[in-house]
Amino acid sequence: MSPAQKRQDVAAARRALEEDGLSERMACAAMKQPRSTQRFKGKERDDEKQLVQRMLELARAHPRYGYRRIWALLRNEGRRDNVKRIHRLWRKASLKVPQKQHKKRRLGTSANGIMRHRSEHIDHVWWMADR
Repeated sequence: MSPAQKRQDVAAARRALEEDGLSERMACAAMKQPRSTQRFKGKERDDEKQLVQRMLELARAHPRYGYRRIWALLRNEGRRDNVKRIHRLWRKASLKVPQKQHKKRRLGTSANGIMRHRSEHIDHVWWMADR
């Protein structure tokens, strides 16, 4: 569980038990989370939006590239960003590499490849899973 998720859980527990007088200290102790983590406010860097925009452009131009290859392209452009930062922004932007689309196997005979043939009697069609 990430620190951000723990922060949300502690805040939810505090709101739920506010009438019972549950303090931040007790909620953090119950969740086994340091209070400094609970009070932490992350800061967004100035160039983050531009970096995400450039990552989106590269991902659209190269849909089969993952975050590591995009990171390499950004390095070639002269950016000196850490691969962990690129991965964090990649996940934050909900980017992912799509699965490859495989061709479907043809059904039936070549003379009539569109139609699917049914078995006509017992033991007419055998399917082998080993192939």
